[in-house]
Amino acid sequence: MTETPREGGYRPGYEVAAEQVLELIARLGLRPGDRMPTENDLAGQLGTSRTVVREAVKILSALGRVRAQKGRGLYVADDEGMLGAGRLASFFLPTDLDHVYMLFEFRRAQEMETSRLAARRATPAELRAVEEAAAVCRHGFETGRQDLFDEGDDTFHTAIATASHNMFLQIAVREARRLQAQSSLIGLRGTVGGHAAKAVEEHDAIYQAIRAGDAEAAAHAAATHIDNTLDDYRREIQQRLFSSD
Repeated sequence: MTETPREGGYRPGYEVAAEQVLELIARLGLRPGDRMPTENDLAGQLGTSRTVVREAVKILSALGRVRAQKGRGLYVADDEGMLGAGRLASFFLPTDLDHVYMLFEFRRAQEMETSRLAARRATPAELRAVEEAAAVCRHGFETGRQDLFDEGDDTFHTAIATASHNMFLQIAVREARRLQAQSSLIGLRGTVGGHAAKAVEEHDAIYQAIRAGDAEAAAHAAATHIDNTLDDYRREIQQRLFSSD
């Protein structure tokens, strides 16, 4: 596969192409349901091979950003999510740091409020779901299982959103996490990184505050968790930009 040089190392050609396709969609002002250029046209515009473009399209299809219809071509995916229906998801660029940092700001507000409400409203069954998700995440970290860590992390945050008993927050949390996952996959190819050890402890602090019914402590613990996650993201970006490898 073609590799593209960048400061701090190399990126697979399909990863760069996926980012460029998203930028092209934004630049052309394409909306969900709009037809995109063909793979051949994209290869010409991006200055790469059709094979690389095809791999990029596979990634974007898996992320829900592009839809390939056999015999008809490529389309900007219809997104039925609350955020997807607006301008944010359509123009969110997973490797644009300004976009990523704004998304973290948005998530911070969400997570604080869902944790605050969960501390007031969670049922015993919902508390168990949050506790079990935190345990899965911890087990993933302790065994080096990225899949378990990610599964537990995702379930933990969505379980808290469920316990908030606010359907709009539930949708918003799910959609914001989906967008952040795109950034991790395309931009960082996420791994269980340096913050993971702290993350499992932060999850426990959030859970304990919710279990105790302390709404403000839960909100504070959630804010600390998101802030530390952002700090870890920034460190990872710095390492990739300035690594001598």
